[in-house]
Amino acid sequence: MSKIQEVKAKVEAGKSKLVPGLVQEALDEGSSPAEILQAMVDSMGIVGDKFSSGEIFVPEMLIAAKAMSKGVEVLKPLMAGDGSTSLGTCIIGTVAGDLHDIGKNLVSMMIESAGFDMVDLGVDVPADTFVQAVKDNANVKLVACSGLLTTTMPALKEAVQTIKAAYPDLKVIVGGAPVTPEYAAEIGADGYAPDAGSAAVKAKELATA
Repeated sequence: MSKIQEVKAKVEAGKSKLVPGLVQEALDEGSSPAEILQAMVDSMGIVGDKFSSGEIFVPEMLIAAKAMSKGVEVLKPLMAGDGSTSLGTCIIGTVAGDLHDIGKNLVSMMIESAGFDMVDLGVDVPADTFVQAVKDNANVKLVACSGLLTTTMPALKEAVQTIKAAYPDLKVIVGGAPVTPEYAAEIGADGYAPDAGSAAVKAKELATA
C-alpha cells in the first residue's frame, strides 16, 4: 500500500491522529501536495457516498472530515505559495432563521479542501449579510447558502435572489436536507449539492466554468 493509499484509508476511517504523520511521509516519498489533497478529497467522496446511502451517519462523516482537515493543515503551508491552487473566495452561511451548522461546517471544510479561501458567516445569516460579505472580501467566486429546515426555504430563496440582484454574475450554490435540484433551479441558484462531497466538486465546477 503506498503512503497516499494509507492516507486515503486513514481519512476514510477518521484516524485524525495518524493522518498528519502519513501525509508528511507521503510528501517525503515525493508525492505532491496536490496529489495527496486529491486522495483525501476522493476519500471524503467515498465517505459522502456511504453517508448518502445510509451506511454511515453524521458522526462518522464528521470524524473523517476532521481527519482530512488535519491532513490539510500539513499541506496548507506548501500550497499557499502556489497561487494556482486557490480557486478564489467562497462565502458560506446558513440562512436566516436556521441555526444548523454541522452540515455547513462539513461543506465549508470540503470546499476549502478543494482549493477555496473560505469566509464562514455562521448561522442565521440574513440575505443582506451575504451581499455585504461579497463586498468586503476580495476575489469572491462563489456563495454557498445552506438551509436545513423546510421553514427556512423562503429565507434561502431570499438569500439567493438578493445576492443575484446585487451580483448577477456571481455563482450561488445551495444545499440542505429539504432542498432539491428543482427548488435550487426555481430560486435561481447556479448549483445544488446533496452532500458535502458533491458540494466540493460542484463548487470547483462553478468557479472554473
